Amino acid sequence: MDDMDRAIVNEIQSDFPIISRPYHEVGKRVNLSESEVFERVKRLKTDGVIRRIGGNFDSRRLDFRSTLCAAKVPEGDVEDFVRVVNAYPGVTHNYQRNHDYNVWFTFIAPSMSHIEEALEEISRATGVTEIVNLPAVKRFKIKVDFEV
Repeated sequence: MDDMDRAIVNEIQSDFPIISRPYHEVGKRVNLSESEVFERVKRLKTDGVIRRIGGNFDSRRLDFRSTLCAAKVPEGDVEDFVRVVNAYPGVTHNYQRNHDYNVWFTFIAPSMSHIEEALEEISRATGVTEIVNLPAVKRFKIKVDFEV
């Protein structure tokens, strides 16, 4: 990444313009043409620097439920477990930790019962029996930007 790539990422990570020509607007902000911004973003996405471009929604305002889950997965089974978990469209994050509960993921669904059913399905499909559902008791929402 060069300085211009960093400037573009800093511009779009929390303030992506929701207009008919968003790359034109970003270009005005960083002094590049629309096509230059688009090509750079496309390359950054292909290279895995940008994982996703999309909206973030408040699941509660959409009448959905969300939870954090933790699982004790045998080291040799992590890849298969993660593949099964990631097949669920409500899984938004999935990461490995250095802990007895070594795989953590967030899950959003229309109801908590839907999440609980999915966790049972995941357990049956993977043989992992220790999956903990940790719904939030109190919500703390902070904006996180990473200066690149």
